[in-house]
Amino acid sequence: MWNFGRRGIHYMQKLNAANIPSALLEKGQNRVIDASLTLIRERAKLKGELVRALGGAVASASLLGVPLGHNSSFLQGPAFAPPRIREAIWCGSTNSTTEEGKELNDPRVLTDVGDVPVQEIRDCGVDDDRLMNIISDSVKLVMEEDPLRPLVLGGDHSISFPVVRAVSEKLGGPVDILHLDAHPDIYHAFEGNKYSHASPFARIMEGGYARRLLQVGIRSITREGREQGKKFGVEQYEMRNFSRDRHVLENLKLGEGVKGVYISLDVDCLDPAFAPGVSHIEPGGLSFRDVLNIIHNLQADIVAADVVEFNPQRDTVDGMTAMVAAKLVRELTAKISK
Repeated sequence: MWNFGRRGIHYMQKLNAANIPSALLEKGQNRVIDASLTLIRERAKLKGELVRALGGAVASASLLGVPLGHNSSFLQGPAFAPPRIREAIWCGSTNSTTEEGKELNDPRVLTDVGDVPVQEIRDCGVDDDRLMNIISDSVKLVMEEDPLRPLVLGGDHSISFPVVRAVSEKLGGPVDILHLDAHPDIYHAFEGNKYSHASPFARIMEGGYARRLLQVGIRSITREGREQGKKFGVEQYEMRNFSRDRHVLENLKLGEGVKGVYISLDVDCLDPAFAPGVSHIEPGGLSFRDVLNIIHNLQADIVAADVVEFNPQRDTVDGMTAMVAAKLVRELTAKISK
């Protein structure tokens, strides 16, 4: 996966060394980017027209896959997650009804606009600055088709920065963020990479895209993580204090005075007993029901969400973590749609 993720960049470096005109390369890259955004735009437009024609939906979750894994500091398997999550959502072993009674078969509840073709874009030599802009543009295309609201399937956690940025810019102001994770992911630039999956919330807070950031499930945090948290006024709830904080976390009310609430759910917030298929296994995490209680009881207008860091390459043979990730997506869908 490491070689695959960097193949395009290395290929373009060879072409540059061979004195291929940069204008020629850039023109070709722009065609690929335009084609990629056109596909997202037209699929979102079709799904939005369908939901509006059916009527009665104020908000409808729409899946957008971002199969990106190269910003992971350890394993790049999360790039393969979106199709595995989709497969599990519609697995015949369960029905299409959420715990709160929403029917996923109803397009007014859930639609799907496909994936941002991350690897195909990178194979053309597009760097991360432009790639992050493409992801943001894709999210905005979904949001243009009211009442669609993006539910993004990662991918590693680096995708949260361009997604939150797009949501905040499209809505015209900051959001509150509920972030469930074993790690705070707020390093300034982990291992020198400003787009590292360990740094998205530093970029989000620097950009002013969030007013409040609540981090829940934290149990692997360094001195820098705590210092960055204090710098940005982050509310960090560590697992060592969960029994004390449970009542607060299961009765949250967010989003008043801002443009809405964004939920970022890293699958490794769960204890590995519930979700072994992650890159960074951290014992002592939340139970699956803990997470659902927090989501179900949250009082908020959810404007967008992501589910990230599921790594199919580390899952059990029967796809246990894929089913867990899919259930999280299903319940987030119910929370978003109305």
